[in-house]
Amino acid sequence: MSRYAIRLAVFVVFSVLLAATPAIRQAYAAGDPPASDPPPSSKKKKKGHTSYLEEPAFVRGYRLAYTTIYDRNDYASAIGLLKALGHDDNAAVANLIGYSYRKLGNYQLSQVWYERALKSDPNHVKTWQYYGLWQVEQGNRDQALYHLNRIASICGTGCEEYRSLAAALDKPPGTGLVY
Repeated sequence: MSRYAIRLAVFVVFSVLLAATPAIRQAYAAGDPPASDPPPSSKKKKKGHTSYLEEPAFVRGYRLAYTTIYDRNDYASAIGLLKALGHDDNAAVANLIGYSYRKLGNYQLSQVWYERALKSDPNHVKTWQYYGLWQVEQGNRDQALYHLNRIASICGTGCEEYRSLAAALDKPPGTGLVY
């Protein structure tokens, strides 16, 4: 089975699980915006065992961390929430930890987590985007272009991640903008 088919199957399973969860249905009914879906995984499950990605506690924890980052901009708390999940070897989790450290201005730790995410999944496009923005902020435009090319090879030039990094690279160097 191809990687794409596996990821699609994981996404479908998550969608079904999320639709069946009463707490999430109540949140939608109350008009709360949905948080990001939990990260997909390409790891194979052992027969008869469920993946941690299907565990309700992991899904809730990931969603809470995601909301803490993108809705409340509370990066320090999000790092604690993500690490508490116990699965920071997952590319999506490691990427969000790296993003949070970057937003806190800790570029060294941010780099460590971005590289950990890419080690876990070399095709994790969101990590290539965020790490590329990290490169732009550091003034490493050649490296950011490398990241942009990696994104293009993964999802093409029309995906949001490509457009975001390309827009950051279009701005003049040294503008001091943080992404």
